[in-house]
Amino acid sequence: VQLMESGGGLVQAGDSLRLSCAASGNTFDISAMGWYRQAPGKRRELLATFTAGGGSPIYSDSVKGRFTISRDSAGNTIYLQMSSLKPEDTAVYYCNAFVLESIHRYDYWGQGTQVTVSS
Repeated sequence: VQLMESGGGLVQAGDSLRLSCAASGNTFDISAMGWYRQAPGKRRELLATFTAGGGSPIYSDSVKGRFTISRDSAGNTIYLQMSSLKPEDTAVYYCNAFVLESIHRYDYWGQGTQVTVSS
């Protein structure tokens, strides 16, 4: 599975931005996809993800109500619509896809796209 993010950039506080992530390769193996981010000196954190069970997406408290995850009809491209951006949203944003095989989870990551929010 290969993941390619796009859509990052430099924006001002309060602006909106949409990230995209396209999956290729053995996409039929993918259990679910989501978005993470990592700011300098901090751990990578989950922002929003679809679930393997197919229920509603899960959001972190830090972005709930401001960010929306969505996907295309084939499910191989996901998006992250970000609104009311804050300087603390500045980070490298990563697309994640995971494959569940029995009790094992295999994670795949994109190369990351930089989002910088100026005050």
